[in-house]
Amino acid sequence: MMKLPKLVMLAIALGTAAAPAAAAQSKIFQSEKHAFRVVTLVEGLANPWSLAFLPDGRMLVTERRGRLRVVSKDFKLDPKPVEGVPRVAAVGQGGLFDVVLHPKFAENGWIYLAYNGPGDAGHGTELMRAKFEGHRLTQQQVLFRLEPKSGGGLHFGGRIVFDLEGHVYLTLGDRGENERAQRLDDHAGSVIRLHDDGRVPADNPFVKHAGAKPEKFTLGNRNMQGAALHPKTGELWTHEHGPQGGDEINVIRAGRNYGWPVITYGVNYGIGTRIGEGTHKPGMEQPLYKWVPSIAPSGMAFYEGDKFPDWRGNLLIGALRDEMLVRLELDGEKVMKEERLVKDAIGRIRDVRVGPDGYVYLLTDESNGALARLEPVR
Repeated sequence: MMKLPKLVMLAIALGTAAAPAAAAQSKIFQSEKHAFRVVTLVEGLANPWSLAFLPDGRMLVTERRGRLRVVSKDFKLDPKPVEGVPRVAAVGQGGLFDVVLHPKFAENGWIYLAYNGPGDAGHGTELMRAKFEGHRLTQQQVLFRLEPKSGGGLHFGGRIVFDLEGHVYLTLGDRGENERAQRLDDHAGSVIRLHDDGRVPADNPFVKHAGAKPEKFTLGNRNMQGAALHPKTGELWTHEHGPQGGDEINVIRAGRNYGWPVITYGVNYGIGTRIGEGTHKPGMEQPLYKWVPSIAPSGMAFYEGDKFPDWRGNLLIGALRDEMLVRLELDGEKVMKEERLVKDAIGRIRDVRVGPDGYVYLLTDESNGALARLEPVR
């Protein structure tokens, strides 16, 4: 056998070692409608939770521990967090949640943050708006505080959505205290609805109910960590975690009771016994769609971009369990088909956003979390 020069041997060795990494970077995923690759844009995020796109091409990313980060338009992570973020109680599942721009951000500069705020009686989800100026938040205004606050580290909700009339919605979990979701005098386990400055709309469904929290728009929700406005109907859709089984998608309508914990398709953890009164009860809503067993959904977006034309009108949902992206084909309010993508390939998907460029962006909920982008393969 011919003896190769040492430099040639080294080049061969380096080339062989590099091959698996290159192969991994070029891996192509095939959905039923599109081939695509997942490109990692930013790494080194600490449990990122939410993503917002600024008009100048930069992005804002929240980290659960309480930091707001800036990503440049060429996908460089600014090492310095944004100043002026509110005090955050990073307890259990709690921390800094959603970041959303006001629909007229280009005119008014307001951004909205949902976070777990500390208080004398514990902690709970709050909503704040502030001006984003330079590299800091100014003119901070707390628009809402969950009451009553309590201890524990479960079920905070934390998604923010604006509707077409400029109302702002905030999802709230039951705080791990099931019965709170059925109480009108308690914010927990509901969607709240406000004007963009925090005022309570006069047509909120429980405004005239004695003792009810006027901000409440719904009741009977367990823990909603995905919310998006339907691009055609303008209605708010959410998904929520069930217990052991029974994750749900719901269309959110004024004054409706979504059943938790009276009705559910889930069961008690570990022992598998029934919760509440079964799966149906008059006066309580049935989910538009459900998962048994659970997928642990988080993050949700309707796809209306141009990069994946055969996905238009589909609902994209992140899943923490099985680390996947779920694509749902819809016919009105009926799910016609479910497809599970990138399973176990990139990590626990915490947020799903469609960028102004039409690409699909994902955040992975890891201590070394990442911002990734789905790109079509023609």
